[in-house]
Amino acid sequence: QVQLVESGGGSVQAGGTLRLSCVESGYRLDYSRIRSCMGWFRQTPGRERERVAGIYVGDDSTGYADSVKGRFTISYDNAKNTLYLQMDSLKPEDTAMYYCATLYRPGSSGESCITINNYAYWGQGTQVTVSS
Repeated sequence: QVQLVESGGGSVQAGGTLRLSCVESGYRLDYSRIRSCMGWFRQTPGRERERVAGIYVGDDSTGYADSVKGRFTISYDNAKNTLYLQMDSLKPEDTAMYYCATLYRPGSSGESCITINNYAYWGQGTQVTVSS
């Protein structure tokens, strides 16, 4: 069983920065972890969940939604089993609950990780609010 816990959300003004973290705990072999996709998603009330960014742990390849390209950076620290999302130049439309997720998916890439719909494990979310 894998547990994911997000943190780092908060309230900032437009143009500000935040860094979200997602710490993984529980039992998962390194063999499995490095062959996994990890992703960040966001959702606002009344709207569908939106893909934000994905990373394939094995080669650190990444993929991003067009809405965040050039502003957000996803990364993974193998030593800490922690996923990050660096968010720069934040906009009011980035306001949402942000979730991290993971799925064992050998042979993937960051670009494919962001397209996956059936992530197996999810965190509880962290709220990001950007004011104008």
